[in-house]
Amino acid sequence: RQLMKLGIDKVKARGETNPFLNGVPFIWCSNNLTVGILTQLHLYRNLTQDHQYEELEAAMRDWLFGCNPWGTSMVCGLPEGGDWPNDPHSAFTHLYNYRIDGGLIDGPIYGSIFGKLIGITLYSPDEYADFQSKLVVYHDDYGDYSTNEPTMDGTASLSYILSAYQKEGQSQTKKAVKEPQGAWIRMDTTQKQVYLTFTGHEFGEGNLSVLDALKQQNVKASFFLTGDFLRNPAFQPAIRRMIQEGHYVGMHSDKHLLYCDWKKRDSLLVTQAQFEKDLRDNFAELAKFGLRPEQTSVFMPPYEWYNAAVENWTRDLGLTMVNFTPGTGTNADYTWPDLPNYRSSQQLYDRLMNVEKTPSTGLNGAIVLIHSGTDPRRTDKFYSHLPQLLKDLQAKGYRFGRF
Repeated sequence: RQLMKLGIDKVKARGETNPFLNGVPFIWCSNNLTVGILTQLHLYRNLTQDHQYEELEAAMRDWLFGCNPWGTSMVCGLPEGGDWPNDPHSAFTHLYNYRIDGGLIDGPIYGSIFGKLIGITLYSPDEYADFQSKLVVYHDDYGDYSTNEPTMDGTASLSYILSAYQKEGQSQTKKAVKEPQGAWIRMDTTQKQVYLTFTGHEFGEGNLSVLDALKQQNVKASFFLTGDFLRNPAFQPAIRRMIQEGHYVGMHSDKHLLYCDWKKRDSLLVTQAQFEKDLRDNFAELAKFGLRPEQTSVFMPPYEWYNAAVENWTRDLGLTMVNFTPGTGTNADYTWPDLPNYRSSQQLYDRLMNVEKTPSTGLNGAIVLIHSGTDPRRTDKFYSHLPQLLKDLQAKGYRFGRF
């Protein structure tokens, strides 16, 4: 364990000099080294249950899939629809346009090494010219055998860590909870992690204060927005902040449709065609903010109300439906005093904290829904209590997840 930690600490110290936290030497096949330290980080975390290096582990993983100076994945064909090596040093691809999905390329090398190599000729203009440096270079070009050639040893190493992550993800899924109608209503119940979610439709007066509170505590959350919300010019500065600051932004329907009867839940109020068109219209608005389908695959239904048929339609579209965790109660923050189900912010806060005291589970994996805007008739805004809520949950040892 100490030897593993020593190696990790050395790479961590080297990586602190750059924003990507990558401290591996950029010698030939540097991606092999990145996969190597990623594997070591994963093994160390599972062996010791020491989570202090999770940020570094995430940075190494993300480096391989696009969080690097060139903004490109280092794995051919992954992610589908993303930016990855289209012109690798492979005769199969170069001569026959044969895709070699899954192949891990050599990766960037020091400029001092690249400048001494013989026989390298770039066949196309360097699309990453603005991002090259004397320190390290990478070219998505068939002619660069030093940085853009898929390797068998690197790919074999990558297959191990990706399969380990898949196994980890599957085990977490088994610990998550679905409600009878099919939506996920709670994530991993063994982890002290809360999923803060915010929905937006016609109101959004609290958008900026919510974002400020999250930013101050370095918390990431998930925002589910309707097409009407996305089209509203008053909300668009906040939407851009949501994306820029790393929050999840996903669909909440285009026109906030009611899918099924409140009393007879199995009675549909929309057809499958209407449902699909509405969601496609919702995504069209998200796309205007630069979001891609694979970035918006988690969906929260409007009114948080649906039935099993709607959940099936959702899966047919390749989407995953989530809903708030029953009993948490904060979803009632839309009510105002004239309504029979009105709950004050203090009542909602106290109820949530009572759920937190539940033996064995508490708020582990809970999806907590808050509205970032409400009817003007509600003046007691629950979102204004968000700074204190974040501090209280952090003091109890909770971390915050996003979809």
